[in-house]
Amino acid sequence: MITIIDYGSGNLRSIKNALKKVGCQVKITKDKKQIKKAETIILPGVGAFGKAMKNLKNYKEAIIRHIEDDKPFLGICLGLQLLLTKSEESPNIQGLNIIPGEVTRIPPLGKVPHMGWNQLNIKKNCPILEGLEDEYFYFVHSYHAKPKEKKVIAATTNYHIKMAAVLWKDNIFATQFHPEKSGKAGLKILKNFVKLSK
Repeated sequence: MITIIDYGSGNLRSIKNALKKVGCQVKITKDKKQIKKAETIILPGVGAFGKAMKNLKNYKEAIIRHIEDDKPFLGICLGLQLLLTKSEESPNIQGLNIIPGEVTRIPPLGKVPHMGWNQLNIKKNCPILEGLEDEYFYFVHSYHAKPKEKKVIAATTNYHIKMAAVLWKDNIFATQFHPEKSGKAGLKILKNFVKLSK
């Protein structure tokens, strides 16, 4: 069973449908008790960093405990960025600070937001990237993550600059792109993540 946290800043239906396509049972919940009991969590995210952190306030402790208990966790898009310490988008609001680093605005060398299909450059053997090479994935974002420890970057993409596309640290996985909108390659990532929860 995969638990998706409904904190008012997520693209829930498409993620749920994608997980069902790979044969997974899914629960979407706002209930903190259920989130605390969850074996596997997905943190989706669309919108602004500050508003999302405000909405996530009641779930922060449960998320941190889940990760400390070595249970699988997947952040998607803004859900990746929230794992870091801070964001230029909301300078006075601290992120979850699970992965030290900052989120900065994509330089205006091209269109911002970065919206569309970009190729993944895999840097290390990461469980959720198993069976993938240099496929294309769907991105929609104006900010990008810059973790302090480069070793947590499992894959990058190029959009005028090189940007982190997948982060991986122990039981924590996160994608800047939307696997649920990325066709067969995206479904493969979700299937790989589901395997980790069994």
